[in-house]
Amino acid sequence: MKRVMTLRHIILCLLAPALLGAALPLEKIRLPPGFAIAIYAHGLPAARSMTFGDSGTLFVGSSGEKVFAVPAHEDGKAATPLTLADGLTNPNGVAFRDGALFVAETSRILRYDRIESRLANPPSPAVVYGGYPKETHHGRRVIRFGPDGMLYVAVGAPCNVCERYGIITRLKLGAQPEVFARGVRNSVGYDWHPQTGELWFTDNGRDMLGDDVPPDELNRAPRAGMHFGFPYCHGGNIPDPQFGRRRACNEFTPPAQQLAPHAAALGMRFYTGQQFPAEYRNRIFIAEHGSWNRSAKIGYRIMMVTLRHSKPVKYEVFAEGWLQGDSAWGRPVDVVVAPDGALLVSDDKAGVVYRISYRGPSGRGR
Repeated sequence: MKRVMTLRHIILCLLAPALLGAALPLEKIRLPPGFAIAIYAHGLPAARSMTFGDSGTLFVGSSGEKVFAVPAHEDGKAATPLTLADGLTNPNGVAFRDGALFVAETSRILRYDRIESRLANPPSPAVVYGGYPKETHHGRRVIRFGPDGMLYVAVGAPCNVCERYGIITRLKLGAQPEVFARGVRNSVGYDWHPQTGELWFTDNGRDMLGDDVPPDELNRAPRAGMHFGFPYCHGGNIPDPQFGRRRACNEFTPPAQQLAPHAAALGMRFYTGQQFPAEYRNRIFIAEHGSWNRSAKIGYRIMMVTLRHSKPVKYEVFAEGWLQGDSAWGRPVDVVVAPDGALLVSDDKAGVVYRISYRGPSGRGR
């Protein structure tokens, strides 16, 4: 039977994203003293990776078919996004360079030229490269431009544990990709140290070895050509029961920091803003998407790693509360530092982007 859309139905559909954002229990989020959280943008189903354009537009990829643009707007007002593209295949990764938006589908990289001046009427994309694997298992690509000007693209293993892919590639635009790092099961977040220029990245540990084995990883790659152990070794010192006899753990680079097991550490960024207190500068913020394969759930939070001389000295919770008991109302995916120094967090379960700001001891300010 054909369904007739009444005016009431239409109004409810239009208001649903805003109502969802307004109804989220932000009061349950625990932050350090002086910090506050608010909804930056709503109506973003399956929101994943984020990047900013030169004019302050926030671009958001998704694990569905759409890519969104959130125009720059005043603090304290949740924005409704524009849909830039639809009908894509897992357009998870987004990156911005020289006025163009780059979008990573599972098997190809697209480019939308002069995008910030054409948000209301986006151009057809150019295909930058179309030769990445088509398998969708671990097929949500993350892309970022490195300090060398090359586009980095992670290619996760299309399995729980196997010897296929498990790499981070990089490419000059118009050229074929080259392998930068191997032994990486599935990296969904990376960034470069603001002072040393070294690549740091998260990696999700394999499943089905128990609740607490193996850990997720935070890795450091100061040069190309390093191997981080997958599928032979996990967490730096845990031989794989299937592949571990083939190569020893001491052949590989161990993680710089073992992370919580099965917490699904995804997006990460160095904090480079000026808004947070000085001690936060150059710390690593990591979005833990949350476990699906533990008897007791963990993750669903933002973690923070403090470095000293390029070595982690503290791994601690920065923001938590999306997990209440054994039920999660939100799942953080990516983090990005906004132009004003706030930290934005995407959530693919709630379909929003949060803004975490520092207001100072008095609770006032930005």
